[in-house]
Amino acid sequence: MQNQPTFISFPPLKDWSLSAAVAGILASTMGYAGPLVILFQVAESANLSSEVLTSWIWGMSIASGLLCGWFSLRYRMPLLFAWNAPGSALLVTLVPGMPWSDVIGAYIMSGGILLLLGVTGAFERLVNRLPLALAAALLAGILVNFSLDLFSKMTQAPLLGLVMFAGYILLRHLLPRYAIMLTVAIGVGVLALNYDLSFQQVDWQISTPNWYMPSFSLTALFSISIPLMLVAVSGQFITGIAILKQDKYSPPSNQIVAGSGLMSILFAPTACHGVNLSAITAAICTGPDANPDPKKRYFGPAVAMLWYIMFGLFSAALVSVIQAFPAAFIAMVAGIALLGALEGSLSTALNQPADREAALCTFLITASDLSLLGLSSAFWGLVIGGTIIVVQRYLKK
Repeated sequence: MQNQPTFISFPPLKDWSLSAAVAGILASTMGYAGPLVILFQVAESANLSSEVLTSWIWGMSIASGLLCGWFSLRYRMPLLFAWNAPGSALLVTLVPGMPWSDVIGAYIMSGGILLLLGVTGAFERLVNRLPLALAAALLAGILVNFSLDLFSKMTQAPLLGLVMFAGYILLRHLLPRYAIMLTVAIGVGVLALNYDLSFQQVDWQISTPNWYMPSFSLTALFSISIPLMLVAVSGQFITGIAILKQDKYSPPSNQIVAGSGLMSILFAPTACHGVNLSAITAAICTGPDANPDPKKRYFGPAVAMLWYIMFGLFSAALVSVIQAFPAAFIAMVAGIALLGALEGSLSTALNQPADREAALCTFLITASDLSLLGLSSAFWGLVIGGTIIVVQRYLKK
């Protein structure tokens, strides 16, 4: 389906539909229902304040909303954007010990790489040359510790953990699209019946962001920026574009990557670690359930823009609400929310027999606490895994 770009304009009444609006609200809300809690684990591991979290969520939400509005209304396609959820998992081990200004600088450099890939048209060439097994193994190595935490935290709240996990397994088969959201609802129900939850300290005032000055270092570039970019490309952009093509759209791939990179740069000083094309949740907006007419499905992401902006404006309230829940619940939600992504990345990583050994090494090294020369395990996982692939292919010649 070839959609010609048009000037930004409000959707005509004939394109409005309740089903598309609900799809946009649901798809954007699902990002807050699970992956958002990963940021709280980053904050806990790096001793970041509630003010940083408020600013972080403000930046991610507003940036995602602006991208949804711009691209969906300009190209009349259901182009949904979100923050780099797998990338936030990466930050749990990388941010602690790194100067905060270097972290902000790393976000800017990661966005700059994406902008360069999109503007030069190199994105598609990178996708064609990047071994998917290696990129998937990197992502799996990042995510596996969250899934392990899901079970280790069950010792603190066994009833809560077992009910949530059992509910998730059942829902994955019965209502896979809504499994995470409904699992979170089940967990909240168990907490309401068995724990003392208080939301009296919730701040309902309009939130404003903080602006953090960046600094730049090679350590931050190799330890954070490059892995963050690769995870976005392999875990978000490639999957999101594939979903759009599956539903017969022809998305402007390079423009999407460039726009995401530019917005990531602009909002990095608010602590936003990056925004990108949404992947799995995007399918809610691109399929026939959103609207039988493919040309009218763009209304969903247009509504999601307003939903994102609302969450951003009340990010302080969102932080207060989530912090009212027990830490074990937050860890369990994060682990459950990432189980599907871990399953998919492991499957992709081990699917190519020729690259399986390199992918396995990348996975194990990334999942470890390896740190050499001040560089993270994610960096060394890519380097060592890539070296193995190069050597193996050379020996086969």
